Amino acid sequence: MDSPQHARFLDRTTPPHIVTLILLAGLSALAMNIFLPSLPKMTEFFDTEYRLMQLSVAIYLAVNAVLQIFIGPISDKLGRRPVILGGVGLFCVATLGCILAPDVWTFLFFRMSQAVVVTGMVLSRAVVRDMFSQDKAASMIGYVTMGMAVVPMIGPAIGGVLDEILGWQANFWALLACGVGIFWLCWRDLGETAQKSGLSLQQQFSEYPELFTSPRFWGYALACAFSSGAFFSYLGGAPFVGSEVFGLDPSELGFYFGAPAVGYFLGNYLSGRYSARYGVNRMVLWGGVIVTAGVGTSVVVFLAGHGTVISFFGFMCFVGLGNGMTIPNATAGMLSVRPHLAGTASGLGGAIMIGGGAGLSALAGALLHPGTGAYPLLWLMFATSVASVLAILLVIWREKHLRGLDVA
Repeated sequence: MDSPQHARFLDRTTPPHIVTLILLAGLSALAMNIFLPSLPKMTEFFDTEYRLMQLSVAIYLAVNAVLQIFIGPISDKLGRRPVILGGVGLFCVATLGCILAPDVWTFLFFRMSQAVVVTGMVLSRAVVRDMFSQDKAASMIGYVTMGMAVVPMIGPAIGGVLDEILGWQANFWALLACGVGIFWLCWRDLGETAQKSGLSLQQQFSEYPELFTSPRFWGYALACAFSSGAFFSYLGGAPFVGSEVFGLDPSELGFYFGAPAVGYFLGNYLSGRYSARYGVNRMVLWGGVIVTAGVGTSVVVFLAGHGTVISFFGFMCFVGLGNGMTIPNATAGMLSVRPHLAGTASGLGGAIMIGGGAGLSALAGALLHPGTGAYPLLWLMFATSVASVLAILLVIWREKHLRGLDVA
């Protein structure tokens, strides 16, 4: 398959329509951040500490990462469609558990279970790679995640308003309604795109060393993980900075919190528009430089004593912009290292990215205390963004070196 014209909307005998992939990936993004402005109130509701409540982000990301290791090979074996439908269905059950949870530990268990919705994020990318070549796939993944960027841009704002009007549970009722709707859409529209592997699941998992021993896969995976690490650090620390440092209420925090998604939307547009022209390596490099420059400038502004709520969240737009260029292109690079292992590569690469994100999210929450201001978060974000630039520079250097050997 090499053309989206093969897709007929709401016809599951054909490849899925681009709208279905956008909404499927968007559900994963919405589940990650719609309730974040409610964290302070949820802490009060469950009569616990903010650090424990913040684990609803870190644990979610950690389980998200582990699941991705299994989702890829299973979908290569069984196909994309049944795995996606199963994941969305289980997500709906877990979301209902979050709503009815009587205590924080029950809530955290079902919140952890919600991570199964990551099937949508992982396999929407694998479906695109099933249908297109590397550079074209980067463009299409850019368009998919551009649409997905709208969700986290408006999700926290909507979540903050729902919290103030109806309470924190309203965020999870909204997630449940979206989950049921996406399940119906996937049932009707999501045709199978993968050629099922003839290997057993044990043999499928044994293919991992083929990726583990590929320097190019690791280069793309680490560039993606470190660049997105700046954003995951933001997820873990920005609610504290917004509420404790700047004194924002949930609706205000929800409004400002979506700042990176504004840049992410533009970054994904640029990926969709220019990846096929300039190639994935340049786009990943430019994206990493933009993230580093944005966070670095924010650090300088705070050190100069001019840090405000506008400057803090405003510079986060550059984090989103850079990630919007880095993530789809690095993902397409990862999936193209071994095309016959696209699902496995998507899962493993996602596990590396999200697993690192879980650690950074938890670290950001642990580093921030009354009196620290925004500095621990900003320095953590800056360090990860610099690492992403170094990772893609190594990929570029290695490719030039290998071409030089071929010429010789």
